Amino acid sequence: MAALTTGAGTILLGRHVLGSTGVTSPQAADPFRIVTLGKTGIKTTLLGMGTGFTGGNRSSNITRAGVAESLIKTAYEKGIRYFDCADSYGTHPHTRDALKVYPRESYVVGTKMWVLRGGIPEPERPDADIVVDRFRKELNTDYIDIVQLHCMMTGTWTDEQKRQMEILDNLKAKGIVKAHGVSVHSFQALEAAADSPWVDVIHVRINPFGISMDSKDPSQVVPVIEKMHKTGKGIIGMKLIGNGNYRDDSSRIDETLKFVLGLGTVDMVIVGFEQPDQIDNYVGRFRKVTLA
Repeated sequence: MAALTTGAGTILLGRHVLGSTGVTSPQAADPFRIVTLGKTGIKTTLLGMGTGFTGGNRSSNITRAGVAESLIKTAYEKGIRYFDCADSYGTHPHTRDALKVYPRESYVVGTKMWVLRGGIPEPERPDADIVVDRFRKELNTDYIDIVQLHCMMTGTWTDEQKRQMEILDNLKAKGIVKAHGVSVHSFQALEAAADSPWVDVIHVRINPFGISMDSKDPSQVVPVIEKMHKTGKGIIGMKLIGNGNYRDDSSRIDETLKFVLGLGTVDMVIVGFEQPDQIDNYVGRFRKVTLA
């Protein structure tokens, strides 16, 4: 973990309130700059925390290590305001407990429902209204900012999941969900998401090396992201370090941040932190990225 735990130095962090504007430097990437996710009206920080690194069956690295609650709380205190959860990660209760002392409107929670086989312990796949009601109880919240269909892999997922999409539409109309969308794990599913007006927010796998992406050729993915951005979809970048494949390669991490932040079409990015010093490290790396 050397590349994630060295070179951060002492970093003084500002305290931002959702809805504020401005950056630390006009040419530097401020990880705590407030951004808006597409046309959703949802405002959060440029850098968010992912809670599901090597997640599945309602666990992830941070839940198995017993550090999920403390790490999420630390991320909030350092200035991060977006927390990416999923049913398959098992991080809802940890997120609830970590953030219970903070105003609900001061942070954004995104989560994902699993509709495929495997992924979660039970074989049943209830409809989205039942699932979201359970999510709200697990998170102890009246509303959830973003609920997405998790890990869509076919080019026909918008037909296959039409019922769940309609239910999520109804939940959004009632204010139970502020926005809905999808995370995808194939190029065909990505293209389908780009063409779907239903998608408010999408997770895109993006880095300059084509590692753990929907295409091994970033030049194929970038135009699709641009298309989605132009139509007002909220774009959340993930798999920036290739699902951890180059987590110890400092130069590649820096190259990725410069590449993704420089696209101008990715609203925010999430990183799956496992230790507090990794947060400081990435804050330092962000602020070294100069944008045109």
